[in-house]
Amino acid sequence: MTDTTNPLAGLDAIDWAELSHAYGEADDVPGQLRALCDPDAEVRGKALHALYGNIFHQGSRYEASAVAVPFLARLAADPALPGRADVVGLLAALAVGYDEAHLPDGVDVAGWRREIAEFAAQDREELLAGYDAWVAAAPDEGERAEREMRRAMFDFELHLSAGQPELRAYDAVRGELAGLSALLDDPDPAVRAATAHLLAWFPEEAAHTLPGLLRLAGEESEPAVRATAIVAAGLLADADTGTGTDADADAETAETAHADRLRAHLAAREPVVRWAAATALARLGHGGDPAVLAELAATAAAPPEPGPPGVPFHDGDLRGYAASTLTRLADRFPDEALDAVTDGLAATSGPGSFAVTQAALHLAFGPERPDRLPAHAELDARRQRLIRVLADLGEDTWRWGNFLAILRGWGLPTARKELREYAGMQGM
Repeated sequence: MTDTTNPLAGLDAIDWAELSHAYGEADDVPGQLRALCDPDAEVRGKALHALYGNIFHQGSRYEASAVAVPFLARLAADPALPGRADVVGLLAALAVGYDEAHLPDGVDVAGWRREIAEFAAQDREELLAGYDAWVAAAPDEGERAEREMRRAMFDFELHLSAGQPELRAYDAVRGELAGLSALLDDPDPAVRAATAHLLAWFPEEAAHTLPGLLRLAGEESEPAVRATAIVAAGLLADADTGTGTDADADAETAETAHADRLRAHLAAREPVVRWAAATALARLGHGGDPAVLAELAATAAAPPEPGPPGVPFHDGDLRGYAASTLTRLADRFPDEALDAVTDGLAATSGPGSFAVTQAALHLAFGPERPDRLPAHAELDARRQRLIRVLADLGEDTWRWGNFLAILRGWGLPTARKELREYAGMQGM
């Protein structure tokens, strides 16, 4: 008989040594799960760090990841245990990896399922031949070197064995949502925020989870929690919830009604709530309102302080999230969006510049690398300013390979001196 009062009941019935994680046999996972129940915050912190390192190593998931999910879900739902918001955060990570990879659009789970199935059905040699053709088509030596490195690192079997555990972990978390959704009413605001963030990644469950998110957005007193619920609702409000012969019309009517409810938050007193409403509306294709642009631009330039417990989306980087969202407004407000993101970029440094740089180059040159890099004199004043801002970023930004890869993706020089020369800034 199963002990329903013990969240770790059945833990020892699993042969963890037969399961793998990032470092081999997963026989250390049971002890780490038990340590999450410890009243000592330091003990819990070490256990959480270990689990992020082995069942979620640098974003990867493994055989043991999905198996650990039911235990984590029961730990999160046990009101007697401390540190439950951190456990909910780990569940979100196991489900979708680093969430910025899915923003600002949300999880395309249907495409994800299709991609894994299609990859598994591919012929290995044909796939490698396609990679070779991709390398040969590189527009310059820098890009060719980057592609050659990626080709050399590509392992068909490893890629296949990685993709399937990721989807299994996602579906394992999805299977726990009925119980986890109740945490939207938890007394702890950090748990409420973490739960709203978690629910945002499951469009297949929107019919069951969206009402609770919209209710929380309307009733919550903590601005950061309210903002998190609004963003989560925006990521789900256009999920297809219609049924029957008029399903498409029903879904469109429902999405419009949801957008109207979210729009009301644009008038909120708290800046973080207004940002959240603008983010949700832009994601839903309702970014034609100048108020949406204004809130996103304000956040890109000077992000508001959300207050405790913070906003989990985009790892709390509201400027980066606002910048990526502004790319959705490029067709309506191209100049204003680029100005706003460039303003924000000038105030960034280090890893905080990555998302903003990517959004700025997208807005300036389009979503894909241009056929050729225009002469600096051919650029208009806004694009010239962007190049100067990039060239003026400090060494704490230029030392990062991630930043250089973003520049390379749009054909810009990846040496600061060369970019300054391109911008005519040699003597400045």
